[in-house]
Amino acid sequence: MTTATPSYDTASPRPHRAGPPPLRIAVIAASVRKERLSRTLADWAAGRASGSGVDVDLIDLAECDLPDDRELQPGGGPRSVIADRIERADGYVIVTPEYNHSYPAGLKRAVDWHYGEWMFKAATVISYGVQGGLLAAEHLRGVFAELHVVTTRRVVGLREPWNDVHDGGFAPPPGPGEAVDEALRELAWWAETLRAARRDRPFRR
Repeated sequence: MTTATPSYDTASPRPHRAGPPPLRIAVIAASVRKERLSRTLADWAAGRASGSGVDVDLIDLAECDLPDDRELQPGGGPRSVIADRIERADGYVIVTPEYNHSYPAGLKRAVDWHYGEWMFKAATVISYGVQGGLLAAEHLRGVFAELHVVTTRRVVGLREPWNDVHDGGFAPPPGPGEAVDEALRELAWWAETLRAARRDRPFRR
């Protein structure tokens, strides 16, 4: 007598395997000036990112006191108040203005105060300024390359975004939001890929 092969519905259930945890993306508001737009734009970017099914941690550098630069050493320095948050992130969205054809000194300090926390992660840049602030993004690429951070091909430059701030929030036309969504989609791909690589085949220096 031939025994029938169980169908998919009647076969014994397979053990449940939990999927990977959601990606954790740190959105970093880079400007520390008193009169600034960085936090408003970072709030907007964090809202776009959280809608894509990731855990978002908004880090406002204006609210973070880093140690004195005299304690800075090659490869970082004493553990900062945001070191754990940078280390836990799988990827980063840097929201930065362009100051004098580059990015702010406060952001450079935050980058330099951490080393291993950044390594083998992914980042995208949302820059802003009169012409979109893209020189800030290009300068960040070189700095992050030194830290083994992959920056996405897609970055977003917001041109004169202060004209789209209403009732304390950023409300641009559809184009910038769609561009950010595309950058976030690329960021998620890199972040997932690099997270798996860090886990399964960590780089040996």
